[in-house]
Amino acid sequence: MQKSFNLHDRVIMKKNHACGTNEWIITRVGADIKIKCVNCNREIMMDRLEFMKKLKKVIDVNEKN
Repeated sequence: MQKSFNLHDRVIMKKNHACGTNEWIITRVGADIKIKCVNCNREIMMDRLEFMKKLKKVIDVNEKN
């Protein structure tokens, strides 16, 4: 299943971050994906394949507001 996502979309990851939330914002899209935690603003970068494995759900920015 191909999940589509864009820059500035909110995503839900399968596992919680250490701060307790699993909601992130995509800040860079390319061969690598950079995401920022909504709760503590920590940024992590991972390759696209790893990101696709860990991704649970994409929440469109327009849907959230």
